[in-house]
Amino acid sequence: MITDVRTQLEHQQPYSPAYEQLLEKVRYEGVYPTVERAEEAVRLVLAGLGRQLTGDERVDLAACLPLEAARALTAQIPDTQPLTGWAFVKDLAARSGASLATSRWDTGSVFAAVTAHAGPDLITRILHQLPTGYALLFGRAELAPPA
Repeated sequence: MITDVRTQLEHQQPYSPAYEQLLEKVRYEGVYPTVERAEEAVRLVLAGLGRQLTGDERVDLAACLPLEAARALTAQIPDTQPLTGWAFVKDLAARSGASLATSRWDTGSVFAAVTAHAGPDLITRILHQLPTGYALLFGRAELAPPA
C-alpha cells in the first residue's frame, strides 16, 4: 500500500510563526543546512538548559520563548547537581551522540537565538544562577568577581 505524503503532512501540527522565526535564527546562526537540523539543536539544547535552570529565571525564560521552545525547556526536571558550562556541553554530546565540537556549536547557536528573545537583563539573571562557564556559551565574556 502506498501512503500519500500530503495526508501525513496535513496531520502534523504547524509551528507558530514565532517558533518558525526562532528556528530560522538558529539555522542562520548555526549555518545549518535545514530547519530540521536547527530544530534538533533547539530541542536538545533547551532540554539541557531546562535540566539546569530553576526558579523565576526558568519561568521568565519560558514566558519569553515561543510555546514550542518553552515546552522543550520546561518538560525537563532540573538536576540536583548543576553542571558547569563545559560539563553541560559534554552532557549534551553524550545524550546526542554528537562530538563535543558539534555540541558546543549547537549550544552557541541556540543560546544566541534565546538571547535575542530573552534580552540582556534576563540572560544576566540566568548567568548569575548558573555555575561558571555559561557566559561564553551565551556569547559573553566570563568575568571573575573581584577578590
